[in-house]
Amino acid sequence: MAARPRSVASVLANSATEPTSSVERACRILRALSDPGIARLTDIALATGLDKTTVLRVVEVLMRDGFVVRDAQTKRYSLGAELLVLGAAALARFDPRPLVRPSLLRLTGTFEDSVILSIPSGIESLCVDVEEGRFPIRANYLSVGSRRPLGVGAGSLALLAWMPEAERQAALAVIAPQLQRYPRITPELLETRALEARERGYAVLLDVVVERMGGIAAPILGADGRPVAAISIAALNDRITSREAELAKALKRECATCEVLWSGAAHQSSLATRSAGHRTRVH
Repeated sequence: MAARPRSVASVLANSATEPTSSVERACRILRALSDPGIARLTDIALATGLDKTTVLRVVEVLMRDGFVVRDAQTKRYSLGAELLVLGAAALARFDPRPLVRPSLLRLTGTFEDSVILSIPSGIESLCVDVEEGRFPIRANYLSVGSRRPLGVGAGSLALLAWMPEAERQAALAVIAPQLQRYPRITPELLETRALEARERGYAVLLDVVVERMGGIAAPILGADGRPVAAISIAALNDRITSREAELAKALKRECATCEVLWSGAAHQSSLATRSAGHRTRVH
């Protein structure tokens, strides 16, 4: 199984400081460009906390090596083909999407709303799969590759809520400045909603990210009890509140199914790794 995504502890150690190496700067830029909504030089600088001159200098190097491309007409940047090669290599180790996709399809088929798979990435949530329903809501946070601070969105809130308490408190302190982009969201609100989510077994967030829209979500937990992913249903507020119990029951059932599949995949991966190690020692 693939290594765990960047830990919150590692991100907390680095996020409050200015990147001191070109590698750190390049990583920030590539991570920002994974969000489809970030494509212009100004957007990249804002998302990374770097000045535009630094961004331009690093991007030019990344373009030479094929990791970033630039549209000459629109002047928009995007990830290059070289990253597809790296991504394919990473997914060859373990890709959660095939395990969870049947659940996304079942939920969309039953409720006709958009269903999202998110995974934790440090102090952010990353959208890795979306199945649009017959009543899709058009919002940029539904795009594959979109990143949001933990807690911003129902799936992201589920990931935050099921973190160990000490990590959750530390994460909330670090993401507080990023929440300025979301006037209706505060660390105090997220802490309250996270505790409510733990009590009821699922997360609900309405009318705070986008007016009259919201989501309901449940976490997929690993063997150690930490959230490895979350499934959320995004819809208009009234489509959630009128069916909250039914939606929650279905989400929790699908997440429980995914946890069994996830555990089995981890076990198979572990066996394969041990077998490969044994063959290496024999040879």
